[in-house]
Amino acid sequence: MDNSSTHQNVPPISMSPPPENPAVLRHVERMINYNHFKSPSRTIYSDRFIPSRSASKFALFDISTPAGGSPAEESSSAYATLLRTALFGPDVAGVATPLTPEKKDSPAMTLPNRNIFRYKMETRQSMHSLLPFMCDDALPGVNHSPVKAPRKVPRSPYKVLDAPALQDDFYLNLVDWSSHNVLAVGLGNCVYLWNACSSKVTKLCDLGIEDSVCSVGWAQRGTHLAVGTRNGKVQIWDASRCKKIRSMEGHRLRVGALAWSSSLLSSGGRDKNIYQRDIRAQEDFVSKLSGHKSEVCGLKWSYDNRELASGGNDNRLFVWNQHSTQPVLKYCEHTAAVKAIAWSPHLHGLLASGGGTADRCIRFWNTTTNSHLSCMDTGSQVCNLVWSKNVNELVSTHGYSQNQIIVWRYPTMSKLATLTGHTYRVLYLAISPDGQTIVTGAGDETLRFWNVFPSPKSQNTDSQIGASSLGRTIIR
Repeated sequence: MDNSSTHQNVPPISMSPPPENPAVLRHVERMINYNHFKSPSRTIYSDRFIPSRSASKFALFDISTPAGGSPAEESSSAYATLLRTALFGPDVAGVATPLTPEKKDSPAMTLPNRNIFRYKMETRQSMHSLLPFMCDDALPGVNHSPVKAPRKVPRSPYKVLDAPALQDDFYLNLVDWSSHNVLAVGLGNCVYLWNACSSKVTKLCDLGIEDSVCSVGWAQRGTHLAVGTRNGKVQIWDASRCKKIRSMEGHRLRVGALAWSSSLLSSGGRDKNIYQRDIRAQEDFVSKLSGHKSEVCGLKWSYDNRELASGGNDNRLFVWNQHSTQPVLKYCEHTAAVKAIAWSPHLHGLLASGGGTADRCIRFWNTTTNSHLSCMDTGSQVCNLVWSKNVNELVSTHGYSQNQIIVWRYPTMSKLATLTGHTYRVLYLAISPDGQTIVTGAGDETLRFWNVFPSPKSQNTDSQIGASSLGRTIIR
């Protein structure tokens, strides 16, 4: 039988690509085995010069080179396999091999009838998945995800309010921000309300020349404000009507710390005592907590309202439960007064505390396991702490000697920003109800508003709250 009859029923396989994508396949074949397509009329220059791959360690990528042959042939075959795998995937690594005359009669080398480029699949892959050596699979220990740019925190306040007679006293708490977006500030013997939406200022009360404001604290609903006075009284005011609801006795000296837990109000004073007051009851207080040996200057209820943390001028941090009259946990590691106290809204039982001038440290505690977690020396007096409810970060304000504001990322305690501007100790701190803005107060008689945290919906965009409110005004 002659040669023509041998090929009557078998379609010839040639070097020409299938008719459906002739230009694309011709270009691919030239990329894979460019040594077989040399133009006789001109020299072809490549943008990639690889003299020899004999020393390449292809075993790192689970590639076995064929036995025998010259090193140049082995390296060329290995490179062709890698390039083909990168272009078409591992499932077609042995299908699209360029055909030589010896392989023409092999039916296994027939190209499959499908779209070899699979555009829809490749558009879903990341760019680094198209690398010739398939680094994602070969080196699982290497992270190829793009590096997230650090969030930018504006270094200047977007608003400054003059606050005449704002006291420079470490043991007082004269600023608080309500859930209705109203800021309460104690100035001398008066309390002023500043509406953050309308910038309207309202004078809530005047205690007279015989008394002065030592602390203010909003109830969770944002309608009632507690005011602690120098004479040891605690007053409850209806902010919407600017009307005093009641006045409660108990402390013999000034009341510098207040904390709400639903209808229960805790007050701490210079007389070393903490009083629990149920504003629904007729009695001025329902229980008295004793334990501190000096003035109580910090009080904070946990977010689940089960634990109360107190800090005092005796360098002690105590934790109380809802029914105890003695502290259930005692922490004595601080070496200065503990005014700065903050509970984490992200992790149950995580408590942060800061010490005064002789201590300068922020410490973290797990009240569930009664353990000391970590300590960070800030280099200056810690006056206040507050956690962000939107991200796992917190802010600290400082006094001697740098008067700075620091934004920290927890738990690494890396600094996101250091804000300066106050010329006195930054003794007062409150956070807005949306969790994006903080206000700081100092003995320089100014209140400064800073955008430091992202919004809860988008944590990657810079907050623009207050950008149109640049300027300096007076709060009274």
